[in-house]
Amino acid sequence: MSEAWLRPGAFGVKRLWRATINSWNGLLAAAQTERAFREELLALAIGIPLAFFLTADGGKRLALIGTLLVILIVELLNTAIEKLSDRVSSDHDLALKRVKDMGSAAILLSLLLAGTVWLWVAIERFWPAPS
Repeated sequence: MSEAWLRPGAFGVKRLWRATINSWNGLLAAAQTERAFREELLALAIGIPLAFFLTADGGKRLALIGTLLVILIVELLNTAIEKLSDRVSSDHDLALKRVKDMGSAAILLSLLLAGTVWLWVAIERFWPAPS
C-alpha cells in the first residue's frame, strides 16, 4: 500500500488551493472554447431564480438546480473526452468515434433527466392535482 497520503502537505491548504485554481482554469477554458458549455451556463443562470419561482420546497429546488449542474458536469467530461480523443489521433478512427458518441449520449441523458425534473415541477406548480 502506498504511503503517499502520509507525505507532508498531501492534504494541506496549499494542495487544496492549487486544486481549486486548476478547477477554475478548467471552467474558464470550457467557457471560453465551448459554445454548448456557455449555453448551459446561461441555462443555469436563468434556472436558479426560476427554481425559486417554481417551488418553495427546498428538495425540489435542489433537484431543479442539481439537474442543471449535472448537465454542466457531463458536458465538462464529454469535452475532456473529445479534446483528448482529438489529441490522440486526428485520423478517422471508429473506436474514437464510438467514444465520442458515448459522451454525446451521456449529454443527451443528462438533458432528458433535467427536462423530466423541470417538467414534473412545472406541472405540479401550474396544474396541481385536484384535492
